[in-house]
Parts: sequence; C-alpha cells; structure tokens
Amino acid sequence: MKILVVDDHVLIRQAMHGVLKKLRRDAVVLEASNSEMAMKVIAEHSDVGLILLDLTLPDRDGFSVLAEMRERYPTVAVVVLSAVQDSANVMKALDLGALGYIPKSAQSDVMLNALRLVISGGIYIPPEILSHETLPEAAKRPSVETSPQDTSGYLGLTDRQLDVLALMMQGNSNKTICRVLNLAEPTVKNHVTAILKTLNVSNRTEAVVAANNLGWKLPARQKS
Repeated sequence: MKILVVDDHVLIRQAMHGVLKKLRRDAVVLEASNSEMAMKVIAEHSDVGLILLDLTLPDRDGFSVLAEMRERYPTVAVVVLSAVQDSANVMKALDLGALGYIPKSAQSDVMLNALRLVISGGIYIPPEILSHETLPEAAKRPSVETSPQDTSGYLGLTDRQLDVLALMMQGNSNKTICRVLNLAEPTVKNHVTAILKTLNVSNRTEAVVAANNLGWKLPARQKS
C-alpha cells in the first residue's frame, strides 16, 4: 500500500512514517512538501491508495488541493491531517470529499484507529465535532444498532437511496455516483435531495454524520 503524506513540515512527515508503518508494515510512505510536488507524486505513482493532506501549504490553499484531488482521483482516499481543529474546517473538508479529519495533536493510537476506519470504508470525524452544538438534531442522535434487514426501513430510504448514501459516505461526487450506479445526474440529485430531507439535514456532510450516528454502516458491496 502506498501512502502519500503532504505537509511542509519535515518533522510531521517523519513522525507519520512511524505511525503509518504501524498501520501497515508493508506500507510505502511517499512525501510531498507542497501541492505541486504532491500532484507530481500522484501522477508518478498511480497506485497511491491513501493521502494525508495538511490544509496549510506554502503554495496553495489546502481546500482547493483537496477538491482537485477528489475530482481527479476519486478512488483515492484523502484524509486531512491538520493543526486547525474547528467545526467549520472539519465540515468543509468533509463536504469537499475528505474521508476523515485528524487533528495533528491526536495520539498515535487515535490516528491509527481513524485510518483503519477510513481504509475499511468509513469516514472519521473527531468525536468533539460530532457533539458540536451547531450540528442538526439528526446528526447528534446517539448511535443505535441496526441489522441489515431493518436498515432501509429505519432510515426511511429506498434501496437505491441507500446505494447513493453509501457512495456519499465514501466522499464521492454526484458525477462519480452517476458513473458507479449508471444513473443520470438529475436522478442522483433527486436522490440526494430526498436523503437530506429524510434525515432532516441541510447538506451532504450532515447526512454522512447523521447516518454514522444512527448506526448505519456501509453495505459490504459499497466498501472500497
């Protein structure tokens, strides 16, 4: 597994080597100190499977880099690794397709568990963000156990809407969902609108948070 660490601080990149080797002993850790170098590395290593991205880069805004990475490389998991931890940044990163947001201050075991969750097909959101007062009520509900048989009825979504939600939880754009499910873009937009309405949330990120907190897990067929 090839993992790219994008950060302009050499000490952070070195520290992540140790963490990532605990994640996967056979991991090949690549480095980039800015966005230009990061794009070159990804172009040269088409088998990169995971990117850890700092939002504060010397040559470009990290959010724009994240958006470009998700658009150009939709199958590559991108996780934000940032010293800035506030709900606005976390939610914006998730809205742009990040599959996780890990504070640089997090302990190594927290980082490892977060990355394992992402690799298994989930999305990591810092616990303190999940309970933030600005989240909608649906997103703040406590986790509940649901079985494969009652998941559809519990969330109030159709099977096709659950397929769309699963792909949303992986950070996929509407265009990517269209390709994966062989649906027209207006159809996907209608499904997304229905999902937001059913979960009583206002955007895709809040829908992902709500689904996670309601205990719904990605169907095996949708995991990467």
